[in-house]
Amino acid sequence: MPESLIREPPAAPVSDLCPEAPAPPPPRPRLGLVVAALALGGFAIGTTEFVAMGLLPQIAGGVGISIPTAGHVVSAYAIGVVVGAPVLAGLGAKFPRRTLLVALMVAFAAGNLLSALAPSYPLLVGARFLAGLPHGAYFGVAALVAADMAGPERRARAISRVLLGLSVANVLGVPVATWLGQTFGWRVAFAAAAVLAALTAISVRRVVPWAPADRGATLRRELTALRRPQVLLAVATGAVGGGGMFAVYSYISPILTDRSGLALGAVPIALAVWGLGMVAGNLAGGRLMDWRPVPVMFAVFLLMAAMFAVFTVTSAHAATALVTVFVLGMSLILPTGLQMRLMNVAGEAQTLGAALNHSAFNIANALGAWLGGLTLAAGWGLTAPMWVAVGLTLSGMAIFGASLALERRTDARGAAAAALA
Repeated sequence: MPESLIREPPAAPVSDLCPEAPAPPPPRPRLGLVVAALALGGFAIGTTEFVAMGLLPQIAGGVGISIPTAGHVVSAYAIGVVVGAPVLAGLGAKFPRRTLLVALMVAFAAGNLLSALAPSYPLLVGARFLAGLPHGAYFGVAALVAADMAGPERRARAISRVLLGLSVANVLGVPVATWLGQTFGWRVAFAAAAVLAALTAISVRRVVPWAPADRGATLRRELTALRRPQVLLAVATGAVGGGGMFAVYSYISPILTDRSGLALGAVPIALAVWGLGMVAGNLAGGRLMDWRPVPVMFAVFLLMAAMFAVFTVTSAHAATALVTVFVLGMSLILPTGLQMRLMNVAGEAQTLGAALNHSAFNIANALGAWLGGLTLAAGWGLTAPMWVAVGLTLSGMAIFGASLALERRTDARGAAAAALA
């Protein structure tokens, strides 16, 4: 028989044999692309949060108020962050995380657009409060998304990359937005922040993978985080320990000009150096926290306290002051570590726990600036806020140590009870 007649017929395509076979799932987005989209939101938030400080004279003139009164615009935003983080995180926990992130960025864009259009001081204060509401919840949810995608061995690095947008904002976003505000009017700076937020919403919608909502998530369940001693201690660690950075940063301009002898025009360069230190802290902090989070946290607290003390000496000279400013900027390692800590101790209330990190650091902002200002008002000189920073940093470390001791004692009691059962 000819060979052509005994050949087996060609195999039927798989789709013909199994027409009901599902199509292969679409490829998962690359982690780097997702983190970049999330970090863009951090860039937008960081830009608008800090640019108001550099535009206070323009804002005051624009709505007919004094410069000290214009400072309330900054405070209103910070209060919005403190209030909005737990409230929006708790209410939004029942929604898919991608949906929640997009909604938060849309709300942030709206708050900044209202700020740009506000015709009077009361409306501007209200708009800044509204703009601050999504801040903490966005960072908290973004950290959860990045950590879940990265896996347990790389989650600190993923979280630090999300926070990297905040650091880059201090190097690029704030100077550019300040220039825009000084050249074309302060309203343009807030409008630019609204555009950045809208771009973030679009980017997140396109690249962050969709995942179903947690059906068991409720506001009541999320609020259980506030009854956990370890959550409250972690918030206290950030609120007190992080206050040191703001006690100095809030008065960095007069320190550099009146004590270090730096020209006023060079202050933005010094702030950019601080921002570069923040970027370096972000990049190093993620790897270090994935390696040994607890020893690294203690080491960072000690390093920061030492550097604030050293700054009382090095701030007397421009060159040494700038070197110290760079190292002080690296204190942004702390938010990455505390973000992980809150996610670890929040239990089922992950969304609220993660968001509380940014409430803590905005409390730190208010506390550090207030205590530093008290020492200056008392006439103790420009080095006094640095000693305040030393005290706050060491106090934060003490709270962190107390939380670990309590955790070990609780675990030991649980183990003993289980052994007796």
